[in-house]
Order: sequence, then C-alpha cells, then structure tokens
Amino acid sequence: MRHIISILLENEPGALSRVVGLFSQRNFNIETLNVAPTEDASLSRLTVTTFGDERIIEQITKHLNRLIDVVKLVDLTEGDHVERELMLVKLKAVGDAREEIKRTAEIFRAQIVDVTPSIYTVQIAGDAGKLDGFLQALGPSSVLEVARTGVSGIARGEKTLSV
Repeated sequence: MRHIISILLENEPGALSRVVGLFSQRNFNIETLNVAPTEDASLSRLTVTTFGDERIIEQITKHLNRLIDVVKLVDLTEGDHVERELMLVKLKAVGDAREEIKRTAEIFRAQIVDVTPSIYTVQIAGDAGKLDGFLQALGPSSVLEVARTGVSGIARGEKTLSV
C-alpha cells in the first residue's frame, strides 16, 4: 500500500541525507521525495511517498522518530488529506497534434507554459492519478520529456503537523 509520510525536520546540513540514508540502509524504497522550508526558518517539511504493508510502515516511522533531526512526523494516508504534485511535460506539437494537445490540456485543466514551432511545454498539477491520466490521454508518441516534483501533502481540517 502507498503511504505519504510528512516529516518536520531540522533545517540543518546533513538532515535530509540522514533520512534518505535510513531508507537506504533498511532497503526501503522512496517513490517520491519533496522537501522545502516551512513558515519556521529552522524547520523543513519533508514529504516521502513509499510503499509497504502496515508492519513496514510502522518500522519506517519508528526508525525515523529515532533520528535526532526529526522533530515530528505523521503518516498522512492514515486520515483525510490533500495531496498535489506538479508536472511539466514537453510535447511534440506539429500539425493536427497542436490542437489535440490544447484540447487535452483544457480537459485536464493544464496550462501551456512554453510554445515553439514544434514543441509545447505543459504544466499540470493534481494527484498522481490525474497526472498519469494526462500522460495516457496524450499517448507516448508525443511525450518528449517529463519532470515531476513529487507529492506534497497536508492533512485536512484541524489536524496540523507543527511543533
């Protein structure tokens, strides 16, 4: 099962490396990784997407809680949450494909952010299913390059990840 673990981490050199090292040492895979400073300059928010059963996720969270740089963590998939990912896609856009890409982008509420005579660059945000659906709708023949940010998530309602 897919899990999104959100971690408040001290904004110190080497902190991210220690978290990633923990995953590597224990042979756990990181599907996506997203990290940025929070409203508190001394803390960063790290969002990790990984796969595993309840036993593996419990093991991961216990090991993470032992790291000195980890202030607090939560498995967002245990409750209601909002998740988003940003994707930039470079597409071959010649002839009739230009109009088809525009229509598909409109359907998925994506934006064309760069245009050349033969290439469109499209920006789209949403959950992983929406982004994957967009790529499937376009077909592999028009996709030249894909860049994804990884999942960013936050709990819904009153629940917060703060010190």
